[in-house]
Amino acid sequence: MKTALRIALSSAIILIAIIAGATNVPYLTGRVTDNAEILSASVRKSISDRLREHERRTGNQIAVLTVPSLKGENIEEYAEEVFREWKLGQKGKDNGILIIVAPKDRRMRIEVGYGLEGTLPDSMAGSIIRNVMTPKFRNGDYNSGIQDGVNSILGVLENGKTPAFDHTVRKNTKSSFLSGMKVPHMPIVQR
Repeated sequence: MKTALRIALSSAIILIAIIAGATNVPYLTGRVTDNAEILSASVRKSISDRLREHERRTGNQIAVLTVPSLKGENIEEYAEEVFREWKLGQKGKDNGILIIVAPKDRRMRIEVGYGLEGTLPDSMAGSIIRNVMTPKFRNGDYNSGIQDGVNSILGVLENGKTPAFDHTVRKNTKSSFLSGMKVPHMPIVQR
């Protein structure tokens, strides 16, 4: 009986340790948490100031997180976990947004709370990533990529303004048979 109890307790402790180790949510240090160290101090301050002012005016809480790598984790699940853990957005309004960038994995995501999905739907968030941030990142300019991404998000939230995209980025696109829209050349599963 004691042996079975010890085995069960040991198994539970090991399982908890595995789960805790798999999810490495960084501590929220401010509106911009640059753990990948890809942003200059002046850009971090500029973005943080803009986000603070936006939150003061609207109540929307927006945070930027950079991590060097996701260490094999799925970006969508990781973003949802950070969003939940950081408790972005006001209770009952769910008006938070998380911008996450993992430069070594070449992955990024804009996670939008349910309260803002009508204003900033996933399709618009994806367009901002593809057409505003990615071109700058390809040139190694994380400062401008993230700053322009934040500015585009704020433009949509504050003015209902659709970001102006650099259409020269669309060289590697083809028409989708599903909607007639231009989409990046990628497998249908990713679309």
